[in-house]
Amino acid sequence: MKVIQLYTNEKKLIQKAAKGDRKSQKHLFDKHAPKMLSVCRQYISPVETAEEIMLNGFFKIFTKLDSFSHEGSFEGWVRRIMIRECIDHLRKKDPFKFKDEINEEKVGCDDSDIDDETDVPLDLIQECIDSLPNGYKTVFIMFAIDNIKHKEISQLLNISENTSKTQYRKARLMLQEQVQRIRKQRYEA
Repeated sequence: MKVIQLYTNEKKLIQKAAKGDRKSQKHLFDKHAPKMLSVCRQYISPVETAEEIMLNGFFKIFTKLDSFSHEGSFEGWVRRIMIRECIDHLRKKDPFKFKDEINEEKVGCDDSDIDDETDVPLDLIQECIDSLPNGYKTVFIMFAIDNIKHKEISQLLNISENTSKTQYRKARLMLQEQVQRIRKQRYEA
């Protein structure tokens, strides 16, 4: 017996899901949920809270699915909604505070300061990112991981473009210091 896969055309799948077809919605959810949970987890910890934010994001997606214009990727559209859900959650939980916690003269790191090849496990790097103040962490993830430009970050977070750039540099500096500390501990052990 030949098995025929249903809904191979994502555009048709999205159209059916927009009309309330539960199987189509489930198919879209199953396809995109693992990646979107990763996106939410980058911004939100613990994972249970990130999962809740992701589910809220999918609820919003399915209620506004008819507004997707089919220009650009659907995954990109979904990702943007998830990022905004995370930002909204962080704002409600603890309004962003953009403080000068590091001397300005120390903040001058650039891309050459970070070693792309690291011997520090990813789970420890994620812990380092999680330990950043929310403002630093959010700007860092938006710029370094989600490739959102500082201009758009400033609009999304209601901050100036220079504040976005400064928060990113400060986050990088803090991460560099934490990674160096971890390396030192690992080599001394």
